[in-house]
Amino acid sequence: MIILPVTLTIAGAAAIVNLWLAIRVSGPRVKTKVSIGHGNVPLLEARMRAHSNFVEYTPFVLILMGLIELARGTSTVLWVIGIVYIVGRLLHGISLDKAGTNAFRGIGILITFVVLLALAGWAVSIPYVTKDGTITTVTSDSAH
Repeated sequence: MIILPVTLTIAGAAAIVNLWLAIRVSGPRVKTKVSIGHGNVPLLEARMRAHSNFVEYTPFVLILMGLIELARGTSTVLWVIGIVYIVGRLLHGISLDKAGTNAFRGIGILITFVVLLALAGWAVSIPYVTKDGTITTVTSDSAH
């Protein structure tokens, strides 16, 4: 059996953050009696976007983390990337309660983009770079 401890831990943390973001949507929804959509309530719209934004990025991060961990094993770098991602998404979720731009929102977005780009680059490099850093090429078994 293959266990991916980093991916499992970060996926669990992401599920908790997702639930927290969803609960934060329900408060303004109940208070304003808006059952569908945002009803032009700025706080409700902002919290809905924070939740939707999390759901838009997190699957890519978790899939890439899982595939990288499967291909290269558990690593401290992967732990750091996962934890930083979760912190960034928390900052972003909190920041959208304030109208306009603010530092937490910018930091949260920047963290998300850097994490996604780093994981994508790492994943793309795996078929071409061995664990010891040697650059290789991918060959097809059908050519033999």
